[in-house]
Amino acid sequence: MDAISFRNHLIKQIIPFWNKMEDLDNGGFYGFADENGIPDKTYLKGCILNSRILWFYSASYNLLKDEGLLNKAKHAFDFLKNNFYDNVNSGLYWSLSADAKPLDTTKHTYNQAFAIYGLSEYYKASKDKEALLLAYSLYDTIENKCRDKDGYFEAFTIDFKPESNEKLSENGVMAERTMNTLLHVLEAYSVLYEADRNEKIGNSIREVLNIFKEKIYNPEKKICEVFFDKNYNSLIDLESYGHDIEASWLIYRALEVLDDKKYYDIMLPVVEGLAEASYINGIDKANNAMFNECEKKVISRKKVWWVQAESVTGFYNAYTLTNNEDYLNMSSKVWDYIQKYIIDKNTGEWIEDIQEDNTVTKGQALAHEWKCPYHNGRMCIEMIKRLSK
Repeated sequence: MDAISFRNHLIKQIIPFWNKMEDLDNGGFYGFADENGIPDKTYLKGCILNSRILWFYSASYNLLKDEGLLNKAKHAFDFLKNNFYDNVNSGLYWSLSADAKPLDTTKHTYNQAFAIYGLSEYYKASKDKEALLLAYSLYDTIENKCRDKDGYFEAFTIDFKPESNEKLSENGVMAERTMNTLLHVLEAYSVLYEADRNEKIGNSIREVLNIFKEKIYNPEKKICEVFFDKNYNSLIDLESYGHDIEASWLIYRALEVLDDKKYYDIMLPVVEGLAEASYINGIDKANNAMFNECEKKVISRKKVWWVQAESVTGFYNAYTLTNNEDYLNMSSKVWDYIQKYIIDKNTGEWIEDIQEDNTVTKGQALAHEWKCPYHNGRMCIEMIKRLSK
């Protein structure tokens, strides 16, 4: 495992695929591509997809310094600020039609967070103050309209009245709070703090870390509980291996950005515990890849694309913290698995789900609202940086 293999995959496969998804007629990027990588130009455009693309091109530019990447990031930025933002009520819509008309006007905390993430990275790349101001506007929206004194809620109407959380609930439960949303609030605030060093953002990071430690992390199982009611009662017996290994390294990234010794001491047991349990319970030893999840003691054995991406980064991060070579070997082996089974040989983009026997179910879209160059692109960027040190 070396930086060159990740660099080649990023430059020669992922970036060229997503370059072809740019919509020069209606703005933004197409919201869907079929199993052959052919975009559907009539498909809706999700804000999460657009925000993650904004982040991807900005972060790729910050790594590679290719002006073409910055131009793609600006294209995504312009579309987000001009079309997704609600000038009347503040916040961002969930989705637009293909021709950029508001479609689903739900305001979701998760969605606002990913926009902050993309905008903050774009500001780092472009130094465009408008992007930073919009990121702060969305931060204020989350802090003033999407939470109570105990933490963050999920879904709201166009004018921020609470509504049910179908979008980030699954497994037969309806959650009022989720680990997933909290994790990406943490991720977004970490990049915003890194970009501008505003201490109010640092204090918000500390608050989110406290919630993870006190409400989300289960120290007996060394996992993050996933779905909660408003009082943080866990709603289901579920281990999400991908979210746990992702949380392990994203929490550590927040600690690095915050650089507060008190919080290193508080959170390092969480970081290392999540990696340990993910390694012990989440790995398919026959294939050296990560299972999807375990619900009520039953393991979902399919291999989901983003879970593998997070395990490469997460286990490498755990290796750097512990010097445990098992983590290093697993990171390398999962990368081998990805190259063998998950990267589509025709397009270079990743196949979403691989079955237990490593076969592929036909008809899987290569791009949609939830599938974009975030997990796989971020894995490449992270591993290039880490392996180049």
